Amino acid sequence: MRSFRAVLRRLKIVKLFSVLYRFKLLQILIPAAVIVFIYWEGKNEFQRIDWVGTLHILHHMRPTTVLFLFGVSLIAVAAISAYDFVLRRHFRIPITLWDTFLFSWIANTSNSVIGFSGIAGAALRTFLYRKRKIPMQTITASIAFLSTITITGLSLLSWAGIFGIFPIQTVIRMHPWTLYAVWATALYLPGYVLLQRTSFYAKWLNRNLPRMNAATIAASVGASFLEWVFAGISFWLIGSCLLPGLSLTQALGIYTVSAITGLLSMAPGGIGGFDLTALLGLQQLGYQPDKTAAVLVLFRMLYYLFPWIIGLALAAYDFARDRERENERNYEGFESVLNSWQRVWHFPNQFGLVGELGAWSLGKLVFASGFVLLLSAATPGLLYRLQFTGELLSAPLMRLSHQLSVIIGLMLIVLSWGISHRVKRAYQLTLFLLCAGALFTFAKAFDFEEAIFLLIVALLLWISRNRFFRVAAPFSKEKAAIWGLVTLLAAYVYDLIASDIHPAFLKHWPPNAQVSWLINPAQHAAAAIAGLVIAWLLISLILILRPNRLSNKGASEAERNKLHLFLEHERGNLLTHMLFAGDKSFFWACNDRVLLPYSIVRNKLVVLGDPIGKTELISEAIQECQRFADLYDLSVVFYQVSPHYLPIYHENGYRFFKLGEEALVSLESFTLSGKRITNLRSVRNRFDREGFRFEVVQPPHDNHLLERLRHISQKWLNGKKEKSFSLGWFEESYLQLSPVALLIDPDDAIIAFASLAPSYDNDISISVDLMCHLPETPNGTMDQLFVCLLEWAKAEGYQYFNLGMAPLSSVGQTQAAIREEKLAHIVFKHGGYWYGFKGLRKYKEKFFPVWEPRYLAYPTSVSLPIILLELVRLISRRPKKGVD
Repeated sequence: MRSFRAVLRRLKIVKLFSVLYRFKLLQILIPAAVIVFIYWEGKNEFQRIDWVGTLHILHHMRPTTVLFLFGVSLIAVAAISAYDFVLRRHFRIPITLWDTFLFSWIANTSNSVIGFSGIAGAALRTFLYRKRKIPMQTITASIAFLSTITITGLSLLSWAGIFGIFPIQTVIRMHPWTLYAVWATALYLPGYVLLQRTSFYAKWLNRNLPRMNAATIAASVGASFLEWVFAGISFWLIGSCLLPGLSLTQALGIYTVSAITGLLSMAPGGIGGFDLTALLGLQQLGYQPDKTAAVLVLFRMLYYLFPWIIGLALAAYDFARDRERENERNYEGFESVLNSWQRVWHFPNQFGLVGELGAWSLGKLVFASGFVLLLSAATPGLLYRLQFTGELLSAPLMRLSHQLSVIIGLMLIVLSWGISHRVKRAYQLTLFLLCAGALFTFAKAFDFEEAIFLLIVALLLWISRNRFFRVAAPFSKEKAAIWGLVTLLAAYVYDLIASDIHPAFLKHWPPNAQVSWLINPAQHAAAAIAGLVIAWLLISLILILRPNRLSNKGASEAERNKLHLFLEHERGNLLTHMLFAGDKSFFWACNDRVLLPYSIVRNKLVVLGDPIGKTELISEAIQECQRFADLYDLSVVFYQVSPHYLPIYHENGYRFFKLGEEALVSLESFTLSGKRITNLRSVRNRFDREGFRFEVVQPPHDNHLLERLRHISQKWLNGKKEKSFSLGWFEESYLQLSPVALLIDPDDAIIAFASLAPSYDNDISISVDLMCHLPETPNGTMDQLFVCLLEWAKAEGYQYFNLGMAPLSSVGQTQAAIREEKLAHIVFKHGGYWYGFKGLRKYKEKFFPVWEPRYLAYPTSVSLPIILLELVRLISRRPKKGVD
């Protein structure tokens, strides 16, 4: 069993589960595997496509045609809002018609692009409805109801295909298994109609809200039918513009089967399954691969990508709407004192609606800008543009612009992370690079479309400049590796596209065309490698994104001296003495009148215990600490807080998880007399008869004593690593600050010791801190040590003696407890294999303590399982003392 436990430690199972939960890999790996499988199966089809011809087709489309198709696609996307209008009526959701449409667009477009199995749409609807104070029961019921009706319209289209209204046999003959998928989808509608009349549906999906009548069922199916038919019509119109002779029934038949295979892939927008099926279906009608690929690319852009970007802007509009009135009040009377230039410069601030474009959305746009630059560099411009540019600019300048576009594109991809996290220096560099990228891509081949896109992103960035206030943001080695992999992949894709497209593109040029201004196709790999190296050297993430990063530097000697002076007029708590260990950093709030000791783990600033200071200042101090942490993109978490300040934490947006209970022995009532304490009295008498003695030595301690204690500590640890943060560890300078209790055998050898931790509360309470004993000691050694400690503390005039925490004690015992606390209760009952939870509680109950609960206070934005795993990591971290 011990060897198995050691294997678990070596494999770092806890860290593995932390990573899986943190990045939700279990929700992503399955769809990703399906996409890879689809690509593997269809790679021959993709390789047959002349991508140069595809790009040529897209480049030469008339702007009026593209605008018309875009308008049709927007109408098709807008039709999806019919779902939300049905929800609004059936569940009597008290929001306006505009809000209904707005929420629908935001949720549906985001779910189509980034949502796995509807998760993104459900999460966004929940968030948006909660902002309007909609009860959670209604939200849950509406989302469950929506999940059951979305496929009913596709089911109707499947029946149309089965009855021959839509020709689907061409696609099915190529992949016979799709016939079963079509039949399964077709049977969903009758199954849905039967299910919604059952008690199961009423209880679990309709949540005992009003039962649906025939009109509601018809409206639900009609809304779903509108979604799929309008999407199919959009697909047909795009196809008919590029594929002459494509009929509506043919397009709807191919779209129906493709949509079904896309649903089976569980990927956002059915990417992979939908595209391959549609590609094969269109090619079976006799259309060329490059033209069918152009249809799919255009459909993805017009029906998915561009509506999603509009959805991001609508989300920004909704988030800003609540603050618009406040902004108007703030600027009331301000405008009259500005001159004309000042009015222009303060334009974004006057209109909070525009300035509130989310940093997350801007980060994705900057990421897209980087890929646009790489794609622009990888694909040659139109022939007449290249010829025109070649007459104006020299070939070396064009080649330099090309290479700089690659470098800037890779830099923007990495900097998008800093934009999403609102890092000020990332904003400054990104704004410069967007403008430079627009200039170089224009000079490279007169690509004004890409240049305009980059300038629009730069304008949006400038408009939202006040949102970039952070000094730094956490950037771990894991994130650096991930972004390094992303840029490496982007450089590889650039080289792959450029190396394949340039030679094929040159074959179509007239023999007398001058191509000397183009970069040599053989140099693309060198350009990609140079771009990677230069981009990462110039970005220098540590210097640019984290110039003054917050780290676990610990408390210096000067800060600990300041703490000594502070405690002369302020009351400490049971954890205060651990602050002198030096591993915690200090945040002084309210003009140095409140202290919050903290350490950092990943993107969390973890405060140990309650803030120290006047009660009336605690709330203000918490808010000041939150603002300070936000400058570094950190969330503030409070570990082992007492019940006294729970209302204050709650007012500042915190939730609570019970960590366990602290054992406080009331010394006034403690006695060795009486029947219930017979066992402890017997231990005390036995040790006294055998000549053991107890002694408390006051600091300073001589070096000989400390060496003897170190020997005992090493024997106690038996090779294990000491813990820190909320626990004391063996450090000579730390032990010199408090008394040490010794248990000495008849031969004057120390067999056990315990350091004591005063609470700096006018000698009301004292705690046991570091506690060790030799492996071979008489039975009852620790009982004797604790009994002597309690009697000593009582004689010294203390009122309470703290025996320490019993983790997970009395956690999750009630039926109404939260899920995580119920899981903690199971661990408490059955976790003795890893840690003696029940045994520790039972041992401390020998001394009949008063149990006082301790809590974890965490913000709503923090995942509780994640922070619990990170706290284990923090406490297990190697003790590190602050720099003096």
